[in-house]
Amino acid sequence: MEIVKIVLGLLMSAAFGYFLGSLNSAILVCRLSKGEDIREFGSKNAGLTNVLRVYGKKLALVTLICDLAKGIVAVLFARLVVGALMGVTVLGDELFVCYVAAFFTMLGHIYPIYYGFKGGKGVLVAATTLLALDPLSCVFALIVFAVILYFTKYVSLASMFSCLSAPVFTIITQAARGIDSYAVNALMLYCLALLIVYKHKPNIERLNNGVENKFSFGSHKGKKE
Repeated sequence: MEIVKIVLGLLMSAAFGYFLGSLNSAILVCRLSKGEDIREFGSKNAGLTNVLRVYGKKLALVTLICDLAKGIVAVLFARLVVGALMGVTVLGDELFVCYVAAFFTMLGHIYPIYYGFKGGKGVLVAATTLLALDPLSCVFALIVFAVILYFTKYVSLASMFSCLSAPVFTIITQAARGIDSYAVNALMLYCLALLIVYKHKPNIERLNNGVENKFSFGSHKGKKE
């Protein structure tokens, strides 16, 4: 019966994370505030960076807050309901269950069932869920992001390197703290990172061709495509 409870808990975490993640904050915020579909403008990506470029800081901040809440809620559900209330643990704690919820939240963000499976690239959701899961590893990954962004001005490049560094920091920091599930937790993050890199294939091509957009804090409403 224990294995049944574990499988049920993992399925609940995955389903909750996916359907919550499918609620794309960028699409909802721009639709409600501007009556427009963010996927029709700028880079046509339903993510925070494109909201910032097209509509400016205010709507980007609202999108950020909504995505922050989405990742945190998914992890809290897995931790409090599946882990604490149902008593589901893997390798002695409920942390892996939370990583499952985090991964599927990001998966829902990228392939949302409500929007024809066309969503954002998952970077922000991955960062916020990692923050809720393991703040220390998240801080190190964000440092990688900030350093690369500062020197290159490429959000895509900084995002990919940051995501790929997260599993490494997870192994180092969690092993040092005696968390037994550090290996499977890092494996989930590695799968997440590979998915994010895959979603950045067009960016990689533009980087290779020297035509990738550089990051700017300005609003570019007039540059709709």
